[in-house]
Amino acid sequence: MNKLLIEIGTEEIPAGYIIPALGSFKDKILLALDKSRIDHGEPRILGTPRRLVLMVEDVGDMQKAKTSTVTGPPERVGFDENGNPTIAAEKFASKAGVSLDQIKVEATQKGRYLTAVIEEKCESSVSILEGLLEKEILSIPFPKRMRWGSLSISFARPIITLVGLLGKKILDFKVGNIKSSPYLLGHQFMHPGKQKIESADQYVAVAESAGIIPDIEKRKAALTQAIETCAKDHHAQILKDDELVNIVTNLVEFPFPIVGRFDDEFLEVPDEVLITAMREHQKYFALTDENGNLKPLFIAVNNTKAKDMALVARGHEKVLRARLSDAKFFYEVDCKSSLDEFALKLKNVTFQEKLGSVYDKTLRISNLAQYLVEEAAYDDKDVLKQNVKRAAQICKADLVSQVVIEFTKLQGVIGRAYALNAGEKEDVAFAIEQHYRPVYSGGRLPENSTACLLAIADKLDTICGCFSVDLIPTGGADPYALRRQGIGIIQIMLEEKMGFSLTSMIDQGLAAYMDDAQKREEISLKIKDFFKNRMINILTDMGFSKEAVNSALWASFENLPDVVLRVKALDSLRKDPDFEPLSITFKRIENILKKTERKEELAVDESLFEDHCETGLFEAVKEVRQMVNGLIQEGKYDKALSNIATLRPKVDTFFDDVMVMAEDTKLRQNRIALLSSVSGLFKNIANFSKI
Repeated sequence: MNKLLIEIGTEEIPAGYIIPALGSFKDKILLALDKSRIDHGEPRILGTPRRLVLMVEDVGDMQKAKTSTVTGPPERVGFDENGNPTIAAEKFASKAGVSLDQIKVEATQKGRYLTAVIEEKCESSVSILEGLLEKEILSIPFPKRMRWGSLSISFARPIITLVGLLGKKILDFKVGNIKSSPYLLGHQFMHPGKQKIESADQYVAVAESAGIIPDIEKRKAALTQAIETCAKDHHAQILKDDELVNIVTNLVEFPFPIVGRFDDEFLEVPDEVLITAMREHQKYFALTDENGNLKPLFIAVNNTKAKDMALVARGHEKVLRARLSDAKFFYEVDCKSSLDEFALKLKNVTFQEKLGSVYDKTLRISNLAQYLVEEAAYDDKDVLKQNVKRAAQICKADLVSQVVIEFTKLQGVIGRAYALNAGEKEDVAFAIEQHYRPVYSGGRLPENSTACLLAIADKLDTICGCFSVDLIPTGGADPYALRRQGIGIIQIMLEEKMGFSLTSMIDQGLAAYMDDAQKREEISLKIKDFFKNRMINILTDMGFSKEAVNSALWASFENLPDVVLRVKALDSLRKDPDFEPLSITFKRIENILKKTERKEELAVDESLFEDHCETGLFEAVKEVRQMVNGLIQEGKYDKALSNIATLRPKVDTFFDDVMVMAEDTKLRQNRIALLSSVSGLFKNIANFSKI
């Protein structure tokens, strides 16, 4: 058993490409080893901007042996009446690569047939790897690929070196015009020469001696420690940004941080603008004081250590000064206009060619959000309606601001800052920023009522609008991110326990797009199914069983927080050992009721009872109904289901002692009505036919 090492040396690969590429390369090589019947241990991925590295422990020297049995012609064809082999047998033996005396006759379901056992040839792991590495390397996926020179191959960046070792054995292969060797290139500036690797086990030590930290997590830890030390030396703290740490980790092969300074005058610009200018364009870390206030300092991480690091810092400062000057200029231009003036400019910004302008969208959002205030269980609705109306008017205004045009990721954030500067209420200002939340599944949710209602209205308007013009997600295509927005609406409603009617909410959203009641109903059903599918995924991700989720959703899907309560109760009941017979009983009721054509609910007529079991069931239903109705109103579905479950013995006795589908019409309808009264107890809690 030996360690496998493969290093692909390249020109600098974009930071975001490295981790996905390494993951894919690892999967491809492990799959190739498995298909080739080569034993192997655990993989390990390493990488820098200039190299992708895979190591696999305990790789076998040879393929594992494999034998297979092949079937030939029937015995009567392979041998004549004297038992001598025919030409057919000789051809079968030749094709199988065995001698005639190795052929056997075996009985099968179709009769007696000639068979041969073939032992496949075992090749060395070295020869197999040499034959497959070029293909697997070139099949690594990247968002964008490039060609170089006159070669026909493509990769993320030009390949300049290849290292392949199995233990101490050098793998001989080529990719394009680059041939493998036991030499890695050291750090581009600190140790630019070649370094020989005697065996795969030595790779990390040799790389580190050449000024490279190939282990991504180790390099990340070194980076984190280095920038924290720099910040501490300047009596500052690093603004927490895990994503930027990950990006910068894959921008360098060895981190050399330096602290720079910018002019105090730039602190007049909102912090978010300065931080974004440093982060997005330059990948600099922002520094704050102990109270979280931004300081006129930043940390730049270099890939090399210069003789005069102060000179390097001045270079970074010069570059950043230009960026911040632009940002300050854009901010000052924006300050000459109000958010209301910006909002009017939205008339010239298209939301979607069939759905009007962004300004039109803000009007729809305003109406929808105010409707939701009336539906929701909030105190002081008048104030809340004023807040959502104002927030809706200006929630998209910053989209036409100079700062957001330059720094698109600041949409909402700048709107909030400008609103606070203009003296808007805090709830209104923060709703401008937070109405975009959640920006991904499981992301942060809006934090005040105004923001929650505005977020739902905005997302629902987009969904209703797109469905109204047949822009419905299909397969993997969802250009308007409707699935994400649907999930966002559900997450907010669950978190805020918003129990208003989903159907009414959708109808209100569609009313802004169409007057035709029939068409609106058709599209409303499609949108409800769309939400139902999102709800199924959310609840199963929460750990509930799919059966319980489907059963609850198919019973009722109007009140989303209520759905969760019912799923919890049903999942709890399913753990009861008596649940299966209970489920079978209730399914039987549902199946009988499905087969009956009931235009209206029939009342139970006690005078038509012929058996004491009918009376017993009827009285038990009345008693249970009184308790269940109260428990449902309190949301205590677990206790409600437990009470309903007590009816099972009487329902079973009813089925045993009477014929439900009696020939007498009145008797039959009365017994169906009795079963319907049982079904009515749980029909809005769970649909047992889905279990």
